[in-house]
Amino acid sequence: VTFPLDLTKTRLQIQGEAAVRRDGAAAEPAVPYRGMLRTAAGIAQEEGVRKLWQGATPAVYRHIVYTGVRMVTYEHLRDSVLGQAEGESFPLWKAVVGGMSAGAIGQFFASPTDLVKVQMQMEGKRKLEGKPLRFRGVHHAFLKILSEGGVRGLWAGWVPNVQRAALVNMGDLTTYDSVKQFLLLNTTLVDNSVTHSVSSVCSGLVAAVLGTPADVVKTRIMNQPRDKQGRGLLYKSSMDCLIQTVQGEGFMSLYKGFIPTWMRMAPWSLVFWLTYEQIRRMCGVTSF
Repeated sequence: VTFPLDLTKTRLQIQGEAAVRRDGAAAEPAVPYRGMLRTAAGIAQEEGVRKLWQGATPAVYRHIVYTGVRMVTYEHLRDSVLGQAEGESFPLWKAVVGGMSAGAIGQFFASPTDLVKVQMQMEGKRKLEGKPLRFRGVHHAFLKILSEGGVRGLWAGWVPNVQRAALVNMGDLTTYDSVKQFLLLNTTLVDNSVTHSVSSVCSGLVAAVLGTPADVVKTRIMNQPRDKQGRGLLYKSSMDCLIQTVQGEGFMSLYKGFIPTWMRMAPWSLVFWLTYEQIRRMCGVTSF
């Protein structure tokens, strides 16, 4: 349901890339800046409504791996390693450590699917610019990246990807767990859908604020052209991308795509946490 917002966010993050202009693309006609609504409408009008879901298949693959690993890892760290006592508040610093660690581990395993998702989301833009399409489908994308860059090529951009996931999960898992425990211990609310909804809305907002800058860097590094050795042609590292972006486009360019990111993460977080809590209840497992 929220995938078109993810696609729109990715296109906004690539828009007006300073490094691309310096790399020789300045001779091409300048593309006027588009906001969120005009970008989404432009994709539907110029490429077709179905293209709003381009890259959805690897996105589903990503969430199967990423969410599966991060949820199990966080709960294990919280209960067994960091030692949360039942019925007591969990120290914020422990929740932060658990959330960031779980997000980083989950994203590392899911990074190849994220790479394919980002590159497939940019295929429609390449077609409009008259450039050849890189992939025929999801499996062709995996095979082509593997043949050109080897196994390491599948993990291109994993560093900013892991950094982003750590920040997002510090916002998502940490905020959800902390807000929920605070409400249960300090208010009259009980462990039900109302408490889960309030906690998930808070987690979606904080995750978007913390994760967007790292998401912009991640998207640009994953989408950049590469040489035969798999080295990026525009950015040497995530820090180089960050510096070039701020110097060339200003600090607020790190928040390109924030509105669709938040609009996507808020309902996604709400649906995920409500569903997750109900599935646990149906399976006879204690609440998260």
